[in-house]
Amino acid sequence: MKNLYISNLGPIGQVSVDFGDLTFLVGPQASGKSLFLELLKYIVDKEYILSNLRKYNFIIDKKNPQKVLDVVFGDGLNKMFKPETEILFDNETISIDTLTKRNVPQKESMFYIPAQRILSIADGRPKNFMEFDLSTPYVLRAFSETLRTYIQGFMGDPNTIFPISNRLKGVLKQSFNDNIFYGGKIVMEENAGQKKFQMKIDDMNLPFMTWSTGQKEFMPLLIAFYCLSGPSSPVFKKDNYQYVVIEEPEMGLHPQAIKAILLEVLELLHNGLKVIISTHSTTLLDFAWTFNAIKKASSDRKEDALFKLFNIRKTQASRQLFDGLFDKTLSTYYFSRVANGKVESTDISTLDAGSENDAISGWGGLSKFSADAADIVYEYAE
Repeated sequence: MKNLYISNLGPIGQVSVDFGDLTFLVGPQASGKSLFLELLKYIVDKEYILSNLRKYNFIIDKKNPQKVLDVVFGDGLNKMFKPETEILFDNETISIDTLTKRNVPQKESMFYIPAQRILSIADGRPKNFMEFDLSTPYVLRAFSETLRTYIQGFMGDPNTIFPISNRLKGVLKQSFNDNIFYGGKIVMEENAGQKKFQMKIDDMNLPFMTWSTGQKEFMPLLIAFYCLSGPSSPVFKKDNYQYVVIEEPEMGLHPQAIKAILLEVLELLHNGLKVIISTHSTTLLDFAWTFNAIKKASSDRKEDALFKLFNIRKTQASRQLFDGLFDKTLSTYYFSRVANGKVESTDISTLDAGSENDAISGWGGLSKFSADAADIVYEYAE
């Protein structure tokens, strides 16, 4: 997987992304990032998705591609695909007919963590695939079903969710505890006839709805990380996966907690996965900028800089997080609306604050307010 080019699809006028080992997509709300990523997922895993939909008794009629697209992207969204829509994946043309043509079913190779993931556990337990209505995109249905089957079938202790000894490296587990759960133990306990998340802390059992927003948002991410970083299982064959998409991992989280998420992303890269992240977080682009600057430096202490950045001790396990990291490629793209209201993409991977291109120097708009505030203080607060 090297490049995806899309033109004239819904809000997208023309976007093109060359994927690195780690790729960030930034841009305002409703700028087509989720549509771009959902289409990428569908192209990469089309045979698996169509086969999976048949398993749930969805009718896949290749003579009616609009209905198939509605099932995949959400009811009524087939109208985004126009006769003038053009899609190129690794320089191969993808037509509407291609999108609905079934070949031999393949293994799933892209794990997709959607932005709406909190809906998968909205009442404190993962929902099954068929609990969602027709407006729900396939990626959310499938993600929720993965969480449900993983918790039911391969958690070891069926009641303890966090901490677990054999799922995450110690430095990652400690970081999640220190920045998100603060000593809380996450369990599944019966509530009104169903097992639901609870947090045990300070002699209290806190039901899911009483947790902080960040803790609730993080729970589906945590289980996804278990799937990808823990031992392989009959329920989730992690060795099948080559790519991971994470939409807005920062939701509800303090920057220190976002750093903990970044450490897990580095673990995924170390394990050979290519990761694509859509984000509105300056913290993630701070990392991208720092990574680029250190990678170019001549210093032989590059890894020391990362230990200092993440404020972690050097151990055999923590060294593995950064081992070979500077051999990886990092790309950043900005999705923005232009004069005609359509979305175009800009490669802002340099993140050069001195660039004459505002998209690059302003980090896709993420640093603009801070820069404006600094200018105003300089001008008016002498």
